[in-house]
Amino acid sequence: MKEYWNPWIERMPVSELEKIQEKKLIDLVNYVYRHSDFYKKRFDEAGVKPGDIKSLEDLQKLPFTYKRDLRDTYPTGMFCVPNEQLVRFHVSSGTTGKPTVVGYTQNDIDVWTTSLARAMTSIGVGRGDIVQVGYGYGLFTGGLGAHYGAEEVGATVLPVSSGNTERQIELMQDLGSTVIACTPSYFLFMNEVANTTGISIKGETQLRVGIFGAEPWTEEMRRRIEEFTGIKAYDIYGTSELSGPLFTECMYQDGIHIWADQFLIEVIDPVTGEQLSDGERGELVITTLAKEALPLIRYRIGDITVINRGECKCGRTHPRIMRVLGRVDDMLIIRGINVFPGQIESVLMKIPQVGEHFMIVVDRINELDVMKVQIEMTDEAFSDKVNDIMALESKVSSSLKHVLNIAVKVELVEKGSLPRSMGKAKRVIDNRNL
Repeated sequence: MKEYWNPWIERMPVSELEKIQEKKLIDLVNYVYRHSDFYKKRFDEAGVKPGDIKSLEDLQKLPFTYKRDLRDTYPTGMFCVPNEQLVRFHVSSGTTGKPTVVGYTQNDIDVWTTSLARAMTSIGVGRGDIVQVGYGYGLFTGGLGAHYGAEEVGATVLPVSSGNTERQIELMQDLGSTVIACTPSYFLFMNEVANTTGISIKGETQLRVGIFGAEPWTEEMRRRIEEFTGIKAYDIYGTSELSGPLFTECMYQDGIHIWADQFLIEVIDPVTGEQLSDGERGELVITTLAKEALPLIRYRIGDITVINRGECKCGRTHPRIMRVLGRVDDMLIIRGINVFPGQIESVLMKIPQVGEHFMIVVDRINELDVMKVQIEMTDEAFSDKVNDIMALESKVSSSLKHVLNIAVKVELVEKGSLPRSMGKAKRVIDNRNL
């Protein structure tokens, strides 16, 4: 099995990577100024000309790009190439407003595929593997992204897409899938369905690697997945605007490698927009250095993370982002306290009697915010004794209050009573109409 997809690039000295970034940034700024009416206007409004960008330090002179810009210019107002140069469109669901449309030239597809080939190689996926892709295909980027990356490294792809869970498990067994790519919540549901039919993923499949993303998940959830199913669970990262899934952790599971020759990353204070130092928690900002159809400059992702530029044990010199803690727009403000769903998941997964499925319900009663967490119990913890249930509720509530610094009502429910997801899990119901 190959250790690196491109060792020359992946182990390149940081000083050399920065020279590549600097040249590509200067070229990018000139490119978008010439080919994008949107960016020309945005730069002019900010009083920035391409000639002002001479080094990486000048990045901060450039204005931010926001998701709303893609919606405001729907469908193709930010593209830098005419439609006849495109080979593909992907479109977001548009559930929170106008959808976002991303176009791809052949070079854009190649860059995307190369990014995932490096990533999959770094977790030991390659020729001889059978990769079962349980992400959605079609307008969603997840399925085709994982598909192309797996084929590039020489693996055999099983394009099951999401849903039809019993069939997923049957094919996993019959065809000997060694890698599963899907959301972590769907894999947990898949494992649950397997158990109810008397099938052990750990003992009766050849699965050894999981590539999980498209929703936030915690280290505690990773440990549960690995313990229950016997696989190594890796985090995958990307957004539909950037190109879908692009990056993963390596085998050391210590941060997600971002390929510096293709992308330039920053972390900023989400309120002030000021660039933060490495190691400080803030909002991730990414500049695409190699995209042709829809390059993005200082694109505010909305995810909260930390940058680690130290060399990884794997020998790769590219910067890493540590596990995403949540999204700026997913953050709940409860009585003035900032709460991320991931914080709640982290607490719950440390309590053995608690299952993997939970729901956060927020209401406003008499002008006061009230948060309730509905939690499924494990089969072992389920009891018809009221005292046992009350004791567990008290334990969970106390643990949540210790971490969140607010009182949380806990409601324990039977296993299987909360809704399951075959895509991104819905963890929050906010009834406050804010």
